[in-house]
Amino acid sequence: MPDLAPHDHDLVACHECDLLQRLPPEPPRGCVRCARCSAVLHRVGRSIIDAPLALALAGVVLFVLSTLYPLIEVRLQGSSDTTYLLAGIAALYQQGMPILATLVLITTVLAPVGHLVLLIYVHGALRLGRRPSGLPAALRLIQAVMPWSMLEIFLLGVIVASVKLAEQASIKPGIAAWSLGLLVLVLAAAATQVHPRRLWQRIR
Repeated sequence: MPDLAPHDHDLVACHECDLLQRLPPEPPRGCVRCARCSAVLHRVGRSIIDAPLALALAGVVLFVLSTLYPLIEVRLQGSSDTTYLLAGIAALYQQGMPILATLVLITTVLAPVGHLVLLIYVHGALRLGRRPSGLPAALRLIQAVMPWSMLEIFLLGVIVASVKLAEQASIKPGIAAWSLGLLVLVLAAAATQVHPRRLWQRIR
């Protein structure tokens, strides 16, 4: 394999339109955008380790709250019932819908948790001054698992169902509903803070 020409490590393919281009010299702060589609290629001026790690740790706390506390409380004709995230998935299995239950489990539990664990594994080790084993595979897994995290779709379904039930019953969102909403924002923010190129430069 021929040696790379000088500065070939600055070549990057846009994750939106696949245009191969060379990154310009970094400004003190701001971001570098694709020349074709204006997608963000690279952000500068922020910690490449502390920011993703802090967001991932915050996401873990929010996820724990989302599983321990009620998602919604339904009051109908003097009686009330509460729904929990994991209990709802178990109910789908019990009602004979294993495929749907498995899909909900993957998109609302396994994928978000996997995303958070991988972020902590990579950035936590680097924060401690260590290079995590299997770093390339971990970075690829982070990119692969993100599309499967669909908490926002799940929350949208909960909102639609709550609106329909509101005509017949009183619906009160629980702590889990608010924490899931914040978790969606945290995961989205964390996804924008993962910069494989800058991580490789850090450990070279």
